[in-house]
Amino acid sequence: MMNFILRIIKKSFLWTYARNTWQWDVLCVLILAFIFLSPKSWFANSKRLGPAGHQSEAVSTVILSPEVIGNETDKGQLEQKVRALTGRADIRIIEVRRKQDEAGRILRYEVDIR
Repeated sequence: MMNFILRIIKKSFLWTYARNTWQWDVLCVLILAFIFLSPKSWFANSKRLGPAGHQSEAVSTVILSPEVIGNETDKGQLEQKVRALTGRADIRIIEVRRKQDEAGRILRYEVDIR
């Protein structure tokens, strides 16, 4: 009896059954039952943690002149100015980059927002 059970487990695991057998039909029914009867919540895609660029929110870059920005380190003031310029209330600043020429004069600020 034990040999019989081990043989069935081995055949099932290695799948030595042909396509026109009742075992193949049972497998197909089980696969279809899994597909159609499993809850959608099992496959709901939540936000991934970590550096998954294609899963992250879109980042936009706003270019501002030095005259517009008073203090680049004050993110609160900078967010208010970017909100006023873009007309969007849901702005969050990701990064501020200063672009300078060879003489060290500030040309512009590139502000990444989300």
